[in-house]
Parts: sequence; structure tokens; C-alpha cells
Amino acid sequence: MITLRNKISKQQVAEMPKENFSGRIFVVYTETDARKAVKYLNTHSIVGVDTETRPSFRRGKMHNVALLQISTHDTCFLFRLNHLGLPDFLDEFLRNNVLKVGLSLRDDFAMLRKRNQGDLREGNWVELQDYVPRFGIEEKSLQKIYALLFGKKISKAQRLSNWEAEVLTEAQQLYAATDAWACVEIYNYLEELRSHGNYQVEKVEEV
Repeated sequence: MITLRNKISKQQVAEMPKENFSGRIFVVYTETDARKAVKYLNTHSIVGVDTETRPSFRRGKMHNVALLQISTHDTCFLFRLNHLGLPDFLDEFLRNNVLKVGLSLRDDFAMLRKRNQGDLREGNWVELQDYVPRFGIEEKSLQKIYALLFGKKISKAQRLSNWEAEVLTEAQQLYAATDAWACVEIYNYLEELRSHGNYQVEKVEEV
């Protein structure tokens, strides 16, 4: 019997070992490479999706989304939208029947809509913040949800870095890929639990 807790503290997360995506990472700058990536992604039934935007430290100023991460279990593509824009074929992928899992998708959709008109939510999407409560989990952040399930922490050190930089550092690439990949891992793990039902929820009142 697997025990799931409903909450976890920041201190508990901080004491956990770090988790990093260990698969292949491809940074995509051109439409040619983007088409190849989408063709590959279309051979999968489920992917994780996330975005990154250059932070603005001035009130009222917002940048366009710079990076779109789409990951399978072992391969992540980092689409550099500040170079590519959002081509029609990539937009079509986001709307097709491949299951796409993400967290705080409302924010991602809002940022992507600034690049392309239309509502991406007509595709096949799972919002983890709506999905995990079915298992008694009350946390909303990717870091805490992942920590509850796998006992490891996802670093957030690169979150406020420059996502429009000419070249993304290895640390940025790893951070971006890990976030998208973690969405797939969380969903697949919980779906497996749901299928066999061999779990219980431990309710923690104070963390």
C-alpha cells in the first residue's frame, strides 16, 4: 500500500536530494528543426508542456513567452519562440489529440495567445492543479507535488534567468526540460496508482 500525503513543507522539500531530467534535450531555433520535433512528438500519446518568459523587473512591462518546452518520458524539445515565433504547425500540435500535461496552464495559454490568436484549450489538455486533488493532494506547485510523490526536489534557481539570451546555458536547458518532463512523470505515476487503487491518503494538518 502506497501512502500519499496531502501537504509538504518548504523545509521538507529543501532537505530532499535534487532531481534533474536525465534524457535528451534539443534546443530548437529553426522551422526545419521544429517540424522534425513535432513529427517525433506526434508519435507519442502523452507529453509534458511548460513555458518560460524573460522576467521583467519593471512594473507594467511584460515580455512575450520566449521558450516552449515539450517533453516525452526521455526526450525534451526546447522551442525558442523568440527566434521561431509560434508557427502554424506547432500551434496545430498544441491543439491536436496528443495528451498534453502541464501546471498553471492558464498562465501559459495567456502568454502563448499573445503570440497567436485563438484558444489553445481546444486541444487535449490535463491541468495538474485540477488533477492531483483527486488523490488527496492539496499542493499547487510543481515542486511540492513532485516532492510529495517522488521524494526529490526540483530546483527553481534558473526561474528568473534571461530566457531571451542568445544561447541558453546548460543550467537553463536542464531547468526548462525538467519542469516539462516532471509533468509527464507526475501524471503517469498517478494514473498507475489510479488503475490499481493500491494507495491511501495521509492527511497532514500542519506543515
